[in-house]
Amino acid sequence: MAVKDDGGKVRFAIVGTGLMGIEHIRNLKLRPDAQIVALSDPTRRSLDKAKAALGEDANSVETFDDCAAIVAARNSGFALDAVIVASPNHTHHDTLKPLFGTGLHILCEKPLCTTLDDARRTVDAALAHTERTGGVFWVGMEYRYMPPVAEFVARVKAGAVGNLRMLAIREHRFPFLRKVRDWNRFNRNTGGTMVEKCCHFFDLMRLIVDAEPTRVFCSGAMDVNHRDERYAGEKPDIIDNSYTIVDFANGARAMLDLCMFAEGSRNEQEIAAVGDRAKLEVLIPDGDIVFSPRVGFAPKKVEREHVVVDEQVLRAGHHHGATYYQHGAFLAAIRGQGAVEVTAEDGLRAVAIGVAAERSVREKRAVELDT
Repeated sequence: MAVKDDGGKVRFAIVGTGLMGIEHIRNLKLRPDAQIVALSDPTRRSLDKAKAALGEDANSVETFDDCAAIVAARNSGFALDAVIVASPNHTHHDTLKPLFGTGLHILCEKPLCTTLDDARRTVDAALAHTERTGGVFWVGMEYRYMPPVAEFVARVKAGAVGNLRMLAIREHRFPFLRKVRDWNRFNRNTGGTMVEKCCHFFDLMRLIVDAEPTRVFCSGAMDVNHRDERYAGEKPDIIDNSYTIVDFANGARAMLDLCMFAEGSRNEQEIAAVGDRAKLEVLIPDGDIVFSPRVGFAPKKVEREHVVVDEQVLRAGHHHGATYYQHGAFLAAIRGQGAVEVTAEDGLRAVAIGVAAERSVREKRAVELDT
């Protein structure tokens, strides 16, 4: 059911108050049309950090043990409209269960789930949730909403490069951060690096290429990071670098170049789309879009344009303003003023490419996908 657009605030609960949960808190605090009324996390230290991020607003926020307790309170009259699930990857499937069928609007952070079976079940439940109750279900794919990336995508779709044939994405960044109980050191909790981290990029590939993948080949390893770490005597097993090539049904191909020991790079993300007429690039955090038309052997005609993002929004998170703008689109969908832009099906398909990439690394072969 859409929230009536009467000028009132949409009331949110944040489930999972780690790094991403706090980023959601900081960005929602910037929005006059949103209010955080509840927090849930089993770890006291994480809850304390979330309350610190809320500042004085923490005095009016309720805390709950889990989603079942949140739903019970709402059934007893607690005023709540929407829930953001930012708990560890492997908890998403079970965390979401009590929310389905309630009519609450749900934003679930990426990846949707860590396994294909869980993701498929979640898609079915999300569709039924929306059909029966009108509750919006949205998957958190922040990279779509970085303003320079959003502008880049719009230009590619408007034909800036002509017929898109090649898409190259590079993320050269810092290693995985430490998280509560070090859950992100192990594939069983994350789905693997190609699911946990790279579902963002596989989602972008589908969005930009506007076709479904047919084959994935990935070469990757854990070569530098986490090799000397031990957790209860267990060694981490997450990939820290890879090259992935994805073939699409329309004949385009895309490549992801991931390195998680390159934190000294000027730009963390670089995306290049090349068609039969031109090349278009976007650079983050520079925030520049670079247009390079084909000129044959004539002088080059490179155009560079900077996309400005509000400094306050940039300071509110680690995704170049994306979380704030994603919230805006999510709130529009809640109010019936916009479409759901990242569906559960989108989340499933990004996970599927990541799972195929992980399998490709293990089996040292290309993996075929059903479209």
